[in-house]
Amino acid sequence: MSFKTILAVVTDQSHLSDTISQGISMASALDAHMDVVCLGVDRTQTGYYYAGMNAAVLQETLHQARQDASELAAAAKKQMGQSDLRWGVTEAVCQLADIARFVASHARFADLAILPRPYGEDRGIELEPVVEGALFEGQSPVIVLPENGPELKLPQKVAIGWNESTEALRAVRSALPLLSQAQTAHIVVIDPPKHGPNRSDPGGQLSQYLARHGVKVEIDVLSKTMPRVSDVMRRHVTDISADLVVMGAYGHSRFREAILGGATRNMLENCEVPVFMAH
Repeated sequence: MSFKTILAVVTDQSHLSDTISQGISMASALDAHMDVVCLGVDRTQTGYYYAGMNAAVLQETLHQARQDASELAAAAKKQMGQSDLRWGVTEAVCQLADIARFVASHARFADLAILPRPYGEDRGIELEPVVEGALFEGQSPVIVLPENGPELKLPQKVAIGWNESTEALRAVRSALPLLSQAQTAHIVVIDPPKHGPNRSDPGGQLSQYLARHGVKVEIDVLSKTMPRVSDVMRRHVTDISADLVVMGAYGHSRFREAILGGATRNMLENCEVPVFMAH
């Protein structure tokens, strides 16, 4: 498998330039086609109209969403036109409640989605369903970009968050085209179980699997010396100078992750390098 179709979704001018430039960088490295979806978001939600809201107000919000989509598409075409890639730009309007389904319809036919980080002070509410739509309904692996991150290229050193879960294994398999070209892939195991079939060789089976694909592997077994697993993982990413993290998405229910936090959310909020996820 190789990544031949790269998808980027933009909903805001403030994130457009960086998202597209990072997508161009990765698509160039992979000799891939790049599709950009420019989404104007209609933030009125059917069934939740406030008292006194009338057709004129609804029409105005729809008009604004169309104008936003048009401006995003114009900027995207200008930026993509300066590249040597094969590319396409799609302009669309979508209601807030329907974003995940709409993004999924495009992500289904992409090999990889490159998306802005969904959490943070300057992040719109629509960015989370964009990521979830690509991951869950679209079944596409995604790379979530950090804020002001380095240029997105083929990674040389990758940190794999490994806990033997189905989600982590699916992420590793999805990332094989990148892992096979990296100089080193570090399988990071944090507090492996004391009782279990792999207790004497944590990460050993995954290491063998990856080695047969030509991946150069190291196994790093760490103790949970910080309150959260994600904190330990992020510190280790810095220690080994990794330029990509590969991890499974949402081991718990997304509702529980949203309310209580979790490894996925904490990594996306705080990680300073791109995060490759699959579910």
